[in-house]
Amino acid sequence: MSDENIPHVQAKFFTKQSQYSVPDTPYSVPATVGTTELSALINQILKGNDDSVETSVDFDFLLDGEFLRVPLDKHLEKKGVSSEDLIEIEFVERQPAPQPEDSLLHDDWVSCVQGCQECILSGCYDNTVRLWSTTGAPLLTIPGHTAPVKCVTWLSGDDGPTCRFISGSHDQTLLIWEWNKQENSVECVHACRGHARSVDCVAVNEEKDKFVSGSWDNMLKLWSAAPVAEGDKEEEEETETATKKQKLTKKVQTRVPILTLSGHKEGISSTEWLSRSEVCTASWDHTLRLWDMEKATQTSLIQGSKVILDLSFSPLNRQIIIASADRYIRLWDPRVSHGTIIKCTYTSHNGWVSGVSWSPVNQFLFISGSYDCVMKLWDTRSPKSPLYNMSGHEEKILAVDWSIPSLLLSGAADNHLKIFQYRDMQSSKGK
Repeated sequence: MSDENIPHVQAKFFTKQSQYSVPDTPYSVPATVGTTELSALINQILKGNDDSVETSVDFDFLLDGEFLRVPLDKHLEKKGVSSEDLIEIEFVERQPAPQPEDSLLHDDWVSCVQGCQECILSGCYDNTVRLWSTTGAPLLTIPGHTAPVKCVTWLSGDDGPTCRFISGSHDQTLLIWEWNKQENSVECVHACRGHARSVDCVAVNEEKDKFVSGSWDNMLKLWSAAPVAEGDKEEEEETETATKKQKLTKKVQTRVPILTLSGHKEGISSTEWLSRSEVCTASWDHTLRLWDMEKATQTSLIQGSKVILDLSFSPLNRQIIIASADRYIRLWDPRVSHGTIIKCTYTSHNGWVSGVSWSPVNQFLFISGSYDCVMKLWDTRSPKSPLYNMSGHEEKILAVDWSIPSLLLSGAADNHLKIFQYRDMQSSKGK
């Protein structure tokens, strides 16, 4: 069929990436075009009459905030938009594929991971916490826990001579560590005691003066993150040094919780701060709950249908993504008090979704990891399919992290921590 016999639509193109601006005039395009043809058209418009320009840019196209993933006429039909109307189409530079960078071997399952500037923390089922450089160099292997480590988080950044971080474990404790970067030595400065079962999640507030923990004892606990806190008391503890496998008896400050909140019927799998006083928790009891830490009360409960394994909150868009055992990822806006609570559902994984993490610099992007051994990169504007799949793990993924904008991290039961390099085209060049 010739192009003349194909119905055409009038389309006007615009972009928030100023370096790709095009004239604000309608163009007649075949109704059956897809992203490849539209991308070629935009490149031709940008080149104009200058045939010497050889480079071309891959673009993605949005109609009413959703990516075009089918021919244009099919998309318009699905959305109930008449092809007789003037169609406004936004275009953005297509996100590149993440590139595998490194695979860091541990002695057992890698259960948790978090990056911070130039360093990566990982927790392992061999009872140790490990410190790595972002280039993959091992810095320290830290014994101290007496059971598998289930959660880690940075308490202070790694830009000073010393920094602090927290680890939680099956041994029912959270340990606060202080790392001297110049000497590359680490010391346990506080042992936080109060949970009756495994500590599975921990989150530090934005002010870095408090943190919360969730446990298999169903309890949410609030702790002070200050170097010295009321109620601290010294106790002698037998530990191994990080550099030599020798037993040392030293004094460690024991810290007790400021507050304990109950409500969940099963273990708490994930927790995040939403504001100075608000905390969100996810649980194996199929619920998501909001808590006011200043009033010590539960303020909201969202009932799910399956076990919730992880959640991630984005300060950029104020929304939460939830990872579940039913293979789905759900997007929830905690500011909505009525109507549809779940704003979107993302499905592509073939196993339990064990981890999710928002991009720290792009309000539309997040990653997910699953028992199907695959990590996926998603854009909220492409609900039907992920942007990219990242394979390589040979066993189930237990944790993912996107704290460092350029690195996508995943830890798995194959004893590997995998690092993917990523450059966010839309964020780095503006929107």
